[in-house]
Amino acid sequence: MEKLWLNRYPADVPAEINPEQYSSLVDMFEQSVRKYSDQTAFINMGQMMTFRKLEERSRAFAAYLQNDLKLNKGDRVAVMMPNLLQYPIVLFGILRAGCIVVNVNPLYTPHELKHQLNDADANAIVIVSNFAHTLEAIVKETQVKHVILTSLGDQLSRPKRTIVNFVVKYIKKMVPKYHLPNSSSLRSALFKGRRMQYVKPYIDGDDLAFLQYTGGTTGVAKGAMLTHRNMVANVMQAKGAYGPILTPGRELIVTALPLYHVFALTVNCLLLLEMGGQNLLITNPRDIPTFVKELQRYPFTVLSGVNTLFNALLNNEDFQKLDFSHLRLSVGGGMAIQRAVAEKWQALTNNYLLEGYGLTECSPLVSAYPYDLTEYNGSIGLPVSSTEIRMVDDEGQVVANDQSGELQVRGPQVMKGYWQREEATKEVLSEDGWLSTGDIVRFDNDGFLHIIDRKKDMILVSGFNVYPNEIEDIVAMNNKVLEVAAIGQSHPVSGEIVKLCVVKRDQSLTKEEVLNHCREYLTGYKVPKVIEFHDELPKTNVGKILRRVLREQSESTNANRDHIS
Repeated sequence: MEKLWLNRYPADVPAEINPEQYSSLVDMFEQSVRKYSDQTAFINMGQMMTFRKLEERSRAFAAYLQNDLKLNKGDRVAVMMPNLLQYPIVLFGILRAGCIVVNVNPLYTPHELKHQLNDADANAIVIVSNFAHTLEAIVKETQVKHVILTSLGDQLSRPKRTIVNFVVKYIKKMVPKYHLPNSSSLRSALFKGRRMQYVKPYIDGDDLAFLQYTGGTTGVAKGAMLTHRNMVANVMQAKGAYGPILTPGRELIVTALPLYHVFALTVNCLLLLEMGGQNLLITNPRDIPTFVKELQRYPFTVLSGVNTLFNALLNNEDFQKLDFSHLRLSVGGGMAIQRAVAEKWQALTNNYLLEGYGLTECSPLVSAYPYDLTEYNGSIGLPVSSTEIRMVDDEGQVVANDQSGELQVRGPQVMKGYWQREEATKEVLSEDGWLSTGDIVRFDNDGFLHIIDRKKDMILVSGFNVYPNEIEDIVAMNNKVLEVAAIGQSHPVSGEIVKLCVVKRDQSLTKEEVLNHCREYLTGYKVPKVIEFHDELPKTNVGKILRRVLREQSESTNANRDHIS
């Protein structure tokens, strides 16, 4: 289809990028650490690590994997840790050894961890001691031969390292007892690796860089095979979208989203590394007061997050007092940004919240707001450089630009397929490279994409399609609402009715107020018939509201239901 959106690109955003600009992520890494060697690359808990130190430590870890563990090119190494200085060391060490990174959510249950390690055929795992008890429960039921442990403070200077690790283990008691007798420590691995020879393997764009697991909230988690070319391409696409307003070697990005999540991995870690930026790693972003204290210490220029994180920050009094004069780029992704949140963010920071859209299978960026947008427009932006998109109907037929349909994507960022799941791959990826996203979208006259909703989240009320995002945006306009999720609840007459799950900001909020607000903005069949107040809503570890969990809870209990006629 014609790329309408190119006419709306700012003049300095390229229509195409070169996915071969770097032969691999390792090539990109090596060029960056040479260029910015003495500048700070990562900051965590007050400790800074330069590009030079990152190169030395990641090379030592790569040598350790090659020589001591005898791992070969293509072997899978799992990484299970929050945002710490250890993460980039391990990440780039694995890649430099020619191995494949398998990112693991530290909050996984033993069952979830066992599935992912076995599905990936992981040979080794690097894990923070806080979660070692989870691994202990299932490690004998996996193919993992090597366990490498690290403690939260291990990359801090000696006095601080001792204090942090002591407090975490003995005062806060955040390290449950575990027994992994054949494990080794990351500190000893780096010590050994410095004395070993690192041999750079041949790596090209077709080699796998990541098995990035997805679908765990909608079914069995599957490993998206992301190649070095996929990731390099998406870094270049993100640079095409945001690079014109960023200065190489001068930016400081706040990384509150976990680096094991593909959004933060690509946009925060890889893009800013390529551009020589500093990365402020936030280990526990759910502790908003401590998070804000960290922000007070640094003149941050870039901040990314999900809607719930921005909302939480906006409701913190100390955050409202921060100096935002250095902030030049705010990026939202992972879930829809609500108009109320975007407008409040702009009013407080004088910086527009630019929404991006993507999915793991696309490394992840598919579309982004142009950096020169001056107001929230309810879209998910323009397709990024070198990206083709089209919409199809339920029969898979391409529909016209002015119609809605399921979004399909083709471009250098689209995954190779799902790891060892040929049938699942065929379900979403055509032979000619079109990826079916499962998202219903439409174009507007300026080429902006508007996501209506996920196909599976659609609510069918008496034959009419109701999209939860639309309902949630309306409800979020009410200043007494902190968070909201709309789901479908089965009904004997209409098939489904709309149910709202609301967290109050103001305790005086009543169901009648919510209902009247909805009636003012929504047509009859979209108005919720059930309104339920919650203390909090279930979320993924990156803050995305889990509608699936709310639907399951709704169907399993009749408690607290208030049907409104």
